[in-house]
Amino acid sequence: MASPSRSNPSKERRVTTGADGLRVDVQRLDPDMPLPSYAHPGDAGIDLHAREDAVISHGGGRVLMPTGIAIAIPLGWAGFVLPRSGLALKHGLSVVNAPGLIDSAYRGELKVVLINTDPTDDYIVSRGDRIAQLVLQRVGEVTWNEVAELSGDDRGGGFGHSGR
Repeated sequence: MASPSRSNPSKERRVTTGADGLRVDVQRLDPDMPLPSYAHPGDAGIDLHAREDAVISHGGGRVLMPTGIAIAIPLGWAGFVLPRSGLALKHGLSVVNAPGLIDSAYRGELKVVLINTDPTDDYIVSRGDRIAQLVLQRVGEVTWNEVAELSGDDRGGGFGHSGR
């Protein structure tokens, strides 16, 4: 999908907020898959569910798992796909490219790249299982300013140089 027109305001995607915050359009691509929702008040992430059954092989097996939903993230926002902590701790299941970035212009089905880091056990994903979390966050557009030299650096060299 093409980026929104910056010269024609009528074609720009607008942020819509309701009484409870950001309003995001969602398309259910599979009638049996749940719509995004928060498990508890105050949660930052919504659970994403597996649209298909899969076996993820132990020792680094990967699968691209569809979720059965597509969303319209408003301009000025981005989605970040993160692992579910319980699956990571108990089963070694994680999101390969965590956080997986979803730009506001993307309108396809949300998919999650899962990896099984358990050294001995395969992981069975069943349709409808909660497999990852999605967090929406406001993002700013940056204007890059090329300079001949950057201002001073008090950190002393980068990785591992800020102390304990």
